[in-house]
Amino acid sequence: MIETERLLLRRLTEHDLEAFAEIFAKDPVMKFSAYGRGLTRHESSEMLERLMGHWDEHGFGHWAVVQKSDGAFLGYEGLAIPFFLPEVLPAVEIGYRLDPSAWGKGYATEAGRAVLSYGFDALDLERIIAIYQIENVRSGAVMERLGMHVERDTFHAELETMLRIYELSRDEWRARVASLD
Repeated sequence: MIETERLLLRRLTEHDLEAFAEIFAKDPVMKFSAYGRGLTRHESSEMLERLMGHWDEHGFGHWAVVQKSDGAFLGYEGLAIPFFLPEVLPAVEIGYRLDPSAWGKGYATEAGRAVLSYGFDALDLERIIAIYQIENVRSGAVMERLGMHVERDTFHAELETMLRIYELSRDEWRARVASLD
């Protein structure tokens, strides 16, 4: 478990399915995904299983993002191997999806800092990337607040959309953290 000022990040479990499915049924949450729309309960269940399975297979993954003040499940944030975009491999990607009620409150950035710290310090990763559809301006702003910079743009044929790849090296992260101390 990781604790930030306002959030708890913990492993996702099958007990999260109700709250998970409620959030991921919302079209705005999944607009910038391969689905392009909210998920059915079955699709949410399959996604939750994949996210939990990533931990089992790779030793890291996405955490449930929980608000400390009231225990509300807000979504997920964490690290994964972006198999959907082979051109960037080998790589580890930071990613997140939060309930719209949590948008604009700095939660993605707050959790993101903890996730990057875990990736660089606990996992000793050399580099972490982030991938987003260019139209998703809010997501790009989070990446910039995390200190990431554009590595390149690419076209994803299956999604028929442009993707922007951000990156941050371990050395850049450590210099950024040191400058904040």
